[in-house]
Amino acid sequence: MFRIQTYYLIACLIVTGVLPFVFPLWKDASGKSFYFMMDIAYTALFGLSSTLSLLSILSHAKRQQQFVMGRLNIILNLILLGLFVYRTLNLSGEAATVSEKGIGMFLPIFSIVLLVLANKAIKKDEDLVKSVDRLR
Repeated sequence: MFRIQTYYLIACLIVTGVLPFVFPLWKDASGKSFYFMMDIAYTALFGLSSTLSLLSILSHAKRQQQFVMGRLNIILNLILLGLFVYRTLNLSGEAATVSEKGIGMFLPIFSIVLLVLANKAIKKDEDLVKSVDRLR
């Protein structure tokens, strides 16, 4: 029914578009959960990543464009991951109570893995089409 990269991209859309609402990024020293929508930068980056995943799913006929959007999405998630690492390193100097990191901080890693798998499948499809064209 769908190509395998579509399933990877749908999973990536769920990871970046749905799961951040469920899992907090971290808990501060007082025990209050911090969600992505409490910071405009995280909201924008998760929103852009979800939008790129959706656009990539919808452009299934244009494999090269899909591949480029996947690469851009990987870069976007690496930036998001870098912001989380920066935030974690800044939190390390807290007083006696250390904040607890949430599973939401690992969402960009899952997204990057899914995007790499999707791009690998897109590349495989593109190579297959080129080899068939060469045989003609």
